[in-house]
Parts: sequence; structure tokens; C-alpha cells
Amino acid sequence: MDFQDRWLYLDITGQARDAPGWLRHTAEAWTEGGLLLFGVLFVTAWWRTRRGDPRAFAIAALAPVATAVAYVCSELLKSVITEERPCRAVAGAARSLAECPPHGDWSFPSNHATIAGAAALSLALVRRAVLWLTAPLALLMAYSRVFVGVHYPHDVAAGLLLGALVAVLVVRLGTGASTRLTVAVRGSSAPVARWLTGPGPDTAPGRAPAYQVHPRP
Repeated sequence: MDFQDRWLYLDITGQARDAPGWLRHTAEAWTEGGLLLFGVLFVTAWWRTRRGDPRAFAIAALAPVATAVAYVCSELLKSVITEERPCRAVAGAARSLAECPPHGDWSFPSNHATIAGAAALSLALVRRAVLWLTAPLALLMAYSRVFVGVHYPHDVAAGLLLGALVAVLVVRLGTGASTRLTVAVRGSSAPVARWLTGPGPDTAPGRAPAYQVHPRP
């Protein structure tokens, strides 16, 4: 495939070549380490919603699932489209900062950008206010993949879009069942189960939790 954005790839990698050493090293570290930061944000969202509304907890639990599904979709697309990496295909390009993946590790779409897009949006669905943090992180992750030379701009743009769409779909389809499961587990007497889901928003002695569903008479 040729999306005719090689000129933009050459421009960005040229900037990387001329950038200060500290910036190049930071980009190399971020392009992989940024995924760990999203992992920390998943854990934070899970922990903060353990005493909250079961629906919010359910979405927080679905966030990493949605991201994993998006990754699988990205891998499937790669195997169908089989686009060569620009660090190997673009003549005259500056040497990539990151090691160029081997032939067969295809370029379109970017797995990193897909993961970042899915993580950013699914976390924002837990709490909208975090979008101001997750969106810039996802964009920076996507840009870094071009900056270090291992993806075309269209690879990362498609990855961000794919991740966001899959995240919305998974959360939309899974929230109902996940919420019901959360309510059921929070009512369990098993300590491990209750620790995983948290006690919910209201556990005062003698009072039913605010999320408890009562049968109709």
C-alpha cells in the first residue's frame, strides 16, 4: 500500500536526525515506556472506582479488555495489508532511532497507536475529565512512532482511530453485563472477590448498598 505520505515521514525523521541527543533518547524511551504509563492509569482507574458506582467500576474493568481487543484487531489488519516498514522501504530516509522491525512485522496500522487510542478513550469513558491527560499522551505516543522511524504517519493515524472505535464498541456492548457482574461480586462473601471489585459506595452497617437491585413485588 502507498498512501503518498512518504514526504511527511521524511520530514519528521529528518527532524529526529537533527534533534538534540536528549530529545532523541527521550523519544526512544517514551515510544515503549508510554505503554507502561497507560498500564498505571488502568490500575489507578480500577482502584479509584472500587468504592464508587458499579457502572464506573465496570467500565474501568473493561478498559484494558477493550485495549486488548483493539490490539488483536490491529494485528489481524497487519496480516491482511502487509505494508512494509518505512525504515526499510523509504529510500533516502534517515536511519531510524529505534531498531527497524524485521520483515514480516508489518507497518499498517501501528499497534502502539492502536493501544494508545483505545486506552485513552476507554479511560475517558470511566471519567471524562482524564481526557485532557490521556488524549495528549496517545497523540504523543503516535507521533513518537513516526519520530523514531518505524511507522508512516498514516499508520499511527489509523491506529488511533481503530483503537478509539474498538474501545467505544467494546465498552458499549460490555457495560451492562459487566455492571451486573460487579453488583453480584460485591455481594459475595468471598474476601478476594470483594477486594477485587471493592465494597461499593455505601457499606454502612445495616444499610443495603446504594447499587443493590431489589426485586419487584
